[in-house]
Amino acid sequence: MKKAIVTGGAGFAGYSLVKELLDRGYQVVCPVRPGSPHNGRLEALKNSFDEKQGQDNLILFPLDIKDILKLHRTLQTERLDMSGCLFFHLSWAGKRDDAEEQNSNIIPAMDAVRAASVIGASRILITGSQAEYGFNAGGSVLPDGSYKPADENTLTCPVNSYGSAKTAAMYLTRDLARHVGISWNWLRIFSLYGEYEHSHTMLSYLRSCLEKREVPDLSSCTQTWDFLDVKDAARAMAAVSEKGREGEVYNIANGDYRPLKDFTEIIRNRIAPDININYAPETAEPVLSLRPSVEKLKNDTGWRPEIQF
Repeated sequence: MKKAIVTGGAGFAGYSLVKELLDRGYQVVCPVRPGSPHNGRLEALKNSFDEKQGQDNLILFPLDIKDILKLHRTLQTERLDMSGCLFFHLSWAGKRDDAEEQNSNIIPAMDAVRAASVIGASRILITGSQAEYGFNAGGSVLPDGSYKPADENTLTCPVNSYGSAKTAAMYLTRDLARHVGISWNWLRIFSLYGEYEHSHTMLSYLRSCLEKREVPDLSSCTQTWDFLDVKDAARAMAAVSEKGREGEVYNIANGDYRPLKDFTEIIRNRIAPDININYAPETAEPVLSLRPSVEKLKNDTGWRPEIQF
């Protein structure tokens, strides 16, 4: 049986990844943060999947990410042989602009590489973020005025603590993986939406206002954006684990970037077409846009997004 370990499996992207791996026939082990209110998601998934399949393919046990180096002991106690497994590290916490909180994620990410090596995992895949690119996520302007999308060779230039910590973790975990001799990939995730989406996102706010028949207040929404359903993101991460080239960074995005207002109007027309959105006037301030390239992901793995916005 194919095997995988997922940290952060109770989170937004993690839950869909766990479900995708189960659907692909994996036995999935999830160390979960003790007392997390999100653990119930995985417990419900475990109950429904075990009942449907008649076997225990999702294994949960409490283990704080700061103690991930103790993973091999827990696996021994549970009599679980995870040699040759895939190891997905999605766990990450803290306010995006809090440098100390973001910095505290880097050592656990490196420890995850060490833990994966100790248990004999075949590959570790760690999630990054569009925030690593900063304003370069909008691509570069070509001489004819068009844009070259941001690909994996685009210069990382983070503008907040979250992007800076992710960038540091990328280089440090890559080099550590080489040192301990384990295959490594970096999954640079762009804007996701879907099941268990965070309540503080712009899309969640917009939907909430329209469902309550309130007028939403948004920015000018003239910047270019890219949205990917979290289920398609899970499929992309699984595709990289099975077909991606070792040592590579992959953008996890849709590639169908458009003015942000195109997306907000789709939602408005679907939920409350008679309510107008209050868009703020355009300003001269620099605006972050997203124009990701996913050609490398498509060419290497054959993945394509399946869910339309």
